[in-house]
Amino acid sequence: MNDWTSTYATPATSIDDPLLRRARRRVALKTGFFIHALVFTLVNLGLFTLNQAIGGRPWSHFPLGGWGFALAIHGIVTFVKLTGDGWRDRMLTAELARLRGQA
Repeated sequence: MNDWTSTYATPATSIDDPLLRRARRRVALKTGFFIHALVFTLVNLGLFTLNQAIGGRPWSHFPLGGWGFALAIHGIVTFVKLTGDGWRDRMLTAELARLRGQA
């Protein structure tokens, strides 16, 4: 067993447990968004600083706006995926019940 297995996998939650897989997927979604937000912040601070140091016409707001729009979409998709888990499960249960009723 590796460190992760010995730390987080208990008899109640084995590596193949669907709840554990779901939790790992949710953590991966959140981590991906937080990393994206951190990189966005650091890069745009650097571009703003560079723009101020060089002088001339301001241009750092262009990448800030475009990338900010992409980050907002990433945030919305992450939020929908995290809140949509229960909705998907309810739809799946209803569909299974409907199909079993037809058989």
